[in-house]
This record gives sequence, C-alpha cells and structure tokens, in this order.
Amino acid sequence: MTRTVISYEDGHVYEFAPNMEPLYTAADGESLTFETIDSLNKAVQSDADLMDAIPEEVNAATGPVAVEGATPGDVLKVEIEDVRVTEDLGRVITAPGFGLLQDHRDIEHPATRVTEITDDGEALSFKDIEVPVDPVIGTIGVATSEESMSTLTPHDHGGNLDTTDMTTGTTAYFPVFQDGAMLAMGDSKAAMADGEMCGTGAEIGTEIDVTVSVISDAAVDLERPLVDTGDAWKTIASAETMEDAVKTANEDLIGLLAAEHEYTLTDAYLFSSLVGGLEISQVVDPLVTVRNSIPREYLPDPF
Repeated sequence: MTRTVISYEDGHVYEFAPNMEPLYTAADGESLTFETIDSLNKAVQSDADLMDAIPEEVNAATGPVAVEGATPGDVLKVEIEDVRVTEDLGRVITAPGFGLLQDHRDIEHPATRVTEITDDGEALSFKDIEVPVDPVIGTIGVATSEESMSTLTPHDHGGNLDTTDMTTGTTAYFPVFQDGAMLAMGDSKAAMADGEMCGTGAEIGTEIDVTVSVISDAAVDLERPLVDTGDAWKTIASAETMEDAVKTANEDLIGLLAAEHEYTLTDAYLFSSLVGGLEISQVVDPLVTVRNSIPREYLPDPF
C-alpha cells in the first residue's frame, strides 16, 4: 500500500486551534504515515539530562492534515494500523511541579531514566528490568471549535489524551469542528501505564500508519473522542476534576446505549452500571482524562 508520509520535519504544531493551516490535504479514505518526534524534542539523551521545568513548546504534533469533505458536524474516523518506534531509547522523567506526586518529599524532581530498546525491539530496559515495548500515541486530535489549546492539554477535540488505547489496531473517532478536521498527532511512548503517573511514559519518536475517512450524517452526535478497540467501544472525556471527567464519559456512554437499544436514559444509565467500566487515561495534564468502556456485544456499532 502506498502511503503519503507526513513528517515532523515538514511541519508540526504546539497547539490545536480553530484556524489551523493544513500541511497536506488527504483524500477521504487515504492512507498516511505520520512521522513524530519524542515529546521532549530530543532534549533528553541520557540520565544526566534533567528537565528543570516543562518547556513551553512540548508534545510536538506532526501535521495538521486536512481531510477532503470533512465539515463541522461530521465525524473523522482514524484507523490506527501500526505504531512503530523509530529510536533505540525512550525517556522517563520527573520535573518540578509536574506529575501526580510532584510534592512528595522523597521523590527527586527533576530526575531522568533513559530506557534503551533491546536489539530485537521487543522490550525496553528500566534499570535491571525489561518492559515490553507497546507503543501508544499520547497526543492526537483535530482543530478546536473556538479556543486554541496547547498540545499539552486534552479536551473535546482530543489533544493530549495519553490514552493507552490509542495504539495499533484501534479506530479513533473525533468530532469535526472545522472544515478539513485538521488531524495532528505526536507525543508517542514506547510504553506507558494507565494514569501516566510521573507525567511521562517512555517518550520516543514513532512512525504511525493510519487511514482517514469522513462519516457524514452519523447516527450519533459525537461531541468528544471515541475509540473502538475491536473488543470494546470507549468514550473519552477530559475535565478539571476526576469527578467531572467520569460523569461526562458516563453521560456519553449512556447516550450511545440509549440510541442502540431504544432505552430511556434512565435504563441506559442503569445498564451501564452492569456492563460498563471506567478507566483512567491520565491524571497529570492540565485536565484529567478518563474513558468509559462497553463491550462490543452490548454496543456493536454506534455509527
């Protein structure tokens, strides 16, 4: 399959905005490869490279790419076919004022641990322990509806979702707020746990194969990102507090269930408490991000 390559070197952004200019315009249904740089822009190459603060320009997102035919109210479908690391090391850091335990007296801020990828590419080494390489996309999203947002921030447009489901085999869906949608992505990790507790995963450059397409007249009014992992559908919501994020993710899920089964919202709410599942994506960005999962047997295809 021939793919157009969208390179970090050709163009990248540090914010998602309403008036983004496309680096490239893709046809509806076109397959692309996004080449990304690590979120710290190669500033960290050894354990001696410390970050005294998070840089203003962080989480470079390659793109944006416009998709022909995408207009506000549509849904952008992004099939993530492969995420490959392109470096032999990842970076895990702490920085002052950043991370879940930023005020813990016994944890060093700043600190860096470089994680070398093994020769076979299957694992990375954290001190004396090998961790499987399982690349994920940290930042992925589209142009915002009104307010410009840093690529460090997650919101309804996507952005810094730091969601482990944004990986090989997942299909992601984003609401389209501006003509062309304006897809951009980066901030990949060779490995990352749900929560991203210290503020980073193993930050690394990647190549990401995707196919983009436009869904017009969708059966659901999508307001925030949604992913299909093959086994489950997961609504994704970001908010200032965990409580608000989980409420929004659950509201989005019961809306899908109500439409699928012709339930009232009350019945969908009760049903979600039987078969749904709340999951934490990240707790360290300006907003926290969660997802609410429903097995495909209860929600075959909301679109």
